[in-house]
Parts: sequence; structure tokens; C-alpha cells
Amino acid sequence: MTDEQVLTQTKHWLETAVIGLNLCPFAKAVYVKNQVRLVVSHARHADDLLEELDRELDLLVATPAQDIDTTLLIHPTLFEDFLDFNDFLEVAEGVVDEHGLDGVVQLASFHPQFQFDGTAADDMGNYTNRAPFAMLHLLREASVDRAVAAFPQADVIFEQNIATLEKLGHTGWQALGLKR
Repeated sequence: MTDEQVLTQTKHWLETAVIGLNLCPFAKAVYVKNQVRLVVSHARHADDLLEELDRELDLLVATPAQDIDTTLLIHPTLFEDFLDFNDFLEVAEGVVDEHGLDGVVQLASFHPQFQFDGTAADDMGNYTNRAPFAMLHLLREASVDRAVAAFPQADVIFEQNIATLEKLGHTGWQALGLKR
């Protein structure tokens, strides 16, 4: 798969699910301003991906938010198994701490087989974090704080997302051109 194909699928997911279904009410503003950096990783090993994470963290904090507000580090092939990816996330969180960025940058994760603990694999609630590829989402804490302050009921977003996805169902998800 080419980088262009990966980016096309990722943008389709962002525009159709994340923004189109309003799963993240904060995403549209930064996306339309081209403040979302999309990076396709070609790392062959987890250690290589950690080095890329190092570079992306450095770049994000060194760049004004109006230029890059958030980054999606996309890996189309390294973590086909969600549990392996989930284990990797602990190490990735450690990289954020090593950079002294705890409270400055937070990581969110997306994966084609994302599954919350205690849910069935086909539970529509899992689709809040399902994406076409394994991704690390680097978010500036200050941007998250501003967005939450501007959204009076930020604490209900998760419940609204699950309700939206349950109403949509698997058939609706696929009808949007998203992989199940």
C-alpha cells in the first residue's frame, strides 16, 4: 500500500467518521485549518516507531499550534494485532514521560480492531477508536483544555458517540465506506 493510499483512507475516516459523525467535536476546526499533521510510518520494528515518535513529539512542541496543532502517526502494517499495539502503548506513554511532556502532550490511540476492556469485539462502542490503521494521536494538552472549555458538556461526548454508533450499526458503518 502506498503512502497516498494510506493517507486517502485515513482522511476518509477522519472526514466521514470523526468529523462527519461528530465523534470528536473538536476535530473539524483543526482539520479544516490544515493543523493536523498526518505521518505515515515505515518503521519495521517497534523501536523504529519509538524513534519516529521521539521526532514527532519534538516537532510538535517546537512548532506553533497554529501550524501543527495535533499529529497522527499512522502505521499501516506494524501492529496488525490489537493486543500487541495495546502493549506498545505503555512504552509509547513512557516516551512522552521521557521527553518531560507529561501534562503537555497526551497520546490517544486508534486501531482497526480496537476493543475496550470488557466489551465484545463487535460492540459498536469500540468503533469510537477504530480506524483503518494503527495510529498514535499526539494531542497538545493546552489545545484539549481550550476545546473542552469551549464545549460545555465535554463529559457526555463518549456516551453520545456510543449512542450515535449503536444507532448507525455495523451496516451503517460499512455504508459510509468504512471497514468493519
